[in-house]
Amino acid sequence: MSNTLGIRGFDFVELYVGSAKMVAYWYAKALGFDIEGYSGPEYGNKTQVSYFLKKNNLKFVITSFTKPENYEVSSFVIKHGDGVKKFSYLVDDVEKAFNYAYENKAIPIKRPIKIEDENGYIVEASIKAYDDTEIVFINYDNYHGIFKPGFGKPRQNINIKREETYIEKIDHIVGNVRWHEMDLWVNYFNKSLDFETFVDFGPGDISTPYSSLLSKVVRSKDNIIKMPVNEPYIGLKKSQIEEYIQEYNGSGIQHIAISTNNILKTIEALRNNGVEFLYVPNTYYEDLRKKNFKIDEDIDDLEKLGILLDFEGEGYLLQLFTKPIGDRPTFFFEFIQRKGKTEGFGHGNFQALFESIEREQALRGNL
Repeated sequence: MSNTLGIRGFDFVELYVGSAKMVAYWYAKALGFDIEGYSGPEYGNKTQVSYFLKKNNLKFVITSFTKPENYEVSSFVIKHGDGVKKFSYLVDDVEKAFNYAYENKAIPIKRPIKIEDENGYIVEASIKAYDDTEIVFINYDNYHGIFKPGFGKPRQNINIKREETYIEKIDHIVGNVRWHEMDLWVNYFNKSLDFETFVDFGPGDISTPYSSLLSKVVRSKDNIIKMPVNEPYIGLKKSQIEEYIQEYNGSGIQHIAISTNNILKTIEALRNNGVEFLYVPNTYYEDLRKKNFKIDEDIDDLEKLGILLDFEGEGYLLQLFTKPIGDRPTFFFEFIQRKGKTEGFGHGNFQALFESIEREQALRGNL
């Protein structure tokens, strides 16, 4: 099954942050990325710096401002803190993808533009997503540089010792939106990108005694792209989605799920590299043992590393969520391994996940 816009998959994610140099170092040290490219004053960019990081099929760009007149970056960071400004789709034809989206009511940010240097050219365009977030369409078929024009080799001599993390690619990207905005964004993506609603979690499906949320998952019709959208729902106390919206000052990207082919090695390495994860109580694993699931892994190993297990479709998935990685309790990562034919998102783990998040919320005084 193909997709109408010629999307090949997720491409880069760009975060706007307070200090790109320090955040890029954390991504390299903690998550195992390689810093492969740099853009800044030395390459003609006088008001911001960006670091291009890569690991297998993962591409991240970390950007910060060097001059206050760079209002795009500075205003984003002041309002939202460190967070995802852009995520992108690699497409066959940028103009075709953009025109389809625009003709189907997508809000344009940047029309298709060719950017070139001595290494060739790229074509990119972008449309609006949640609040200040953008979706970028990009094609590099005629470019042979490090990343795209304006980027050169890193100027620092970077030799970072860390453990191999075995992370592979983006599995899905999750957005949090305000009350009564979920259907607005779901319909926007389905119409402008020719996506479809894959999963619909209604009232009571994802909840604890204190808080709740609603969630729908949109995806491309060939399942290359998956994007859950969450909104708050009525509960006795403030939900994690409400806390995010309050701390982030709007709707935006809550977390990115990164896939691995060996989650045991991945989580062990990430923990040794200093990544902090949500706590999973021992009772969770006691319940797992009673169910006698047939899996390749040992439950003792899952418990040791705090990894969650859920059966979905004709297979199962293993996953774990980090604590928020910045100063604000907003953006975090999920690490996931899918075994067999499973396309879900760990619905059976939501109770344990919610309770872990609520424990962190209570420590911050935000529950």
